[in-house]
Amino acid sequence: MAKFLAELLGCTLPSKGASPMFESKSHSRVGLKSSTKQKTTIFSTLASEKSLSDCKKEQQWKPSVYGSMTPVCFASPPIEKPIGKESMPQTPPFSAMFDSSGYNRNLYQSAEDSCGGLYYHDNNLLSGSLEALIQHLVPNVDYYPDRTYIFTFLLSSRLFMHPYELMAKVCHLCVDHQRLSDSDGDKNQIRKIAPKILQLLTEWTETFPYDFRDERMMRNLKDLAHRIASGEEQTYRKNVQQMMQCLIRKLAALSQYEEVLAKISSTSTDRLTVLKTKPQSIQRDIITVCSDPYTLAQQLTHIELERLNYIGPEEFVQAFVQKDPLDNDKSCYSERKKTRNLEAYVEWFNRLSYLVATEICMPVKKKHRARMIEYFIDVARECFNIGNFNSLMAIISGMNMSPVSRLKKTWAKVKTAKFDVLEHQMDPSSNFYNYRTALRGAAQRSLTAHSSREKIVIPFFSLLIKDIYFLNEGCANRLPNGHVNFEKFWELAKQVSEFMTWKQVECPFERDRKILQYLLTVPVFSEDALYLASYESEGPENHVEKDRWKSLRSSLLGRV
Repeated sequence: MAKFLAELLGCTLPSKGASPMFESKSHSRVGLKSSTKQKTTIFSTLASEKSLSDCKKEQQWKPSVYGSMTPVCFASPPIEKPIGKESMPQTPPFSAMFDSSGYNRNLYQSAEDSCGGLYYHDNNLLSGSLEALIQHLVPNVDYYPDRTYIFTFLLSSRLFMHPYELMAKVCHLCVDHQRLSDSDGDKNQIRKIAPKILQLLTEWTETFPYDFRDERMMRNLKDLAHRIASGEEQTYRKNVQQMMQCLIRKLAALSQYEEVLAKISSTSTDRLTVLKTKPQSIQRDIITVCSDPYTLAQQLTHIELERLNYIGPEEFVQAFVQKDPLDNDKSCYSERKKTRNLEAYVEWFNRLSYLVATEICMPVKKKHRARMIEYFIDVARECFNIGNFNSLMAIISGMNMSPVSRLKKTWAKVKTAKFDVLEHQMDPSSNFYNYRTALRGAAQRSLTAHSSREKIVIPFFSLLIKDIYFLNEGCANRLPNGHVNFEKFWELAKQVSEFMTWKQVECPFERDRKILQYLLTVPVFSEDALYLASYESEGPENHVEKDRWKSLRSSLLGRV
């Protein structure tokens, strides 16, 4: 994990050129629109929620078993006061949270803004004890937590405790406080609380399904779901069954995806090994498989969106988890680093970069290498217009690898104006200002999209990880008084929820299995093999390169 983070946090790119926008065959260019339409997110209410008072006037809380994560805009359910907490302020929507002023330690010392272990300022939840935050998560007869709070707490709580520990506490509170285990209890009360508990469980299973790969989580879920379904209401049993079936389908799809990744990984071989056993004259290259750069960009987008879809929001937190200073269990926190899908996506970026470099270095003739470079420039340009910034950066990274960039005679035959424009768009100076501007343009285009193609936003993933990493490192998880710094986790949830919106877009392009198979499985050169191929194409220019060439020929080819 340390090596994985080091690679992510070290990504930079040389800058060149100037930057007009590109026209696309697929759809209109990524431009900055002046639309003020607010973003719909996995919360359905992230930036478009009405005030709590307006919501209470307009509608009553109604459970929605499968509507919780659908990216459609509707008013959030009213959040009523918990029993015995008459003056407790409620969690505001994200839009209000992020408009609030920066962290001010004095805010946490105002006794009149505290209630039940939670501290507020201007009705914004800023901090609280872990136990109080857990209590705030659990619904009762007169109260259901704000959905932005549910997502934020479920996302960040794993920094302090295992999800199965949180689930056990939630189950205990539901049973104990609402007396679900008491057969003689008030059936009317149970009838009121059951759909709210079911809604909370549904939101948890839909947004963080990977938590339930833990048998302890699944056991607690089944136990509480059984208590709800054992009531007299037939609807509860049907909804519980739907929730469980949906969860099982998601976990089965994840297992199948992991099996495919493992199979691809196990069959991968070095391109040089293949070249030794198969004459180059009968070997395919990317252009023989897909001559149209626009089609290749679309197939790359298929791979990007599929892999993004399997990344759980919790992986962004688990990638940087550290030991909680108030946690005496030294062994448990390391188990939380479950980031296999996130790491698989980063590995795909690296593979694509090496594939680009391999395809450029492999041709023997200079004109064929130049044609390959121009081909990938066109692919990268179309990725930009689609909104696929991750493939765009991977292609640019591959073309900037030393074995490729040193091919001066080859580059002399390339019209580099378009490439200079692309590099300018992804220039790392000023904290990737140009890229961030283009990303905002793509995000705004997605909001006002008239076609499914215009909804696509695939961020440069390593930079997204860096942003979340520095947000995590820049603020403490706990305040000096031991309270959880919830203001930090609002911002973290905001960034992750935006990604969650983007990853749910379905790819509108037709799949080409032959091209996809090639992109995912064709062998690529290792770094040493790339250098050797580069030196074989255009000879060494100095003594250092000559010595390395001789060493590589000896070690890789067995020649002197």
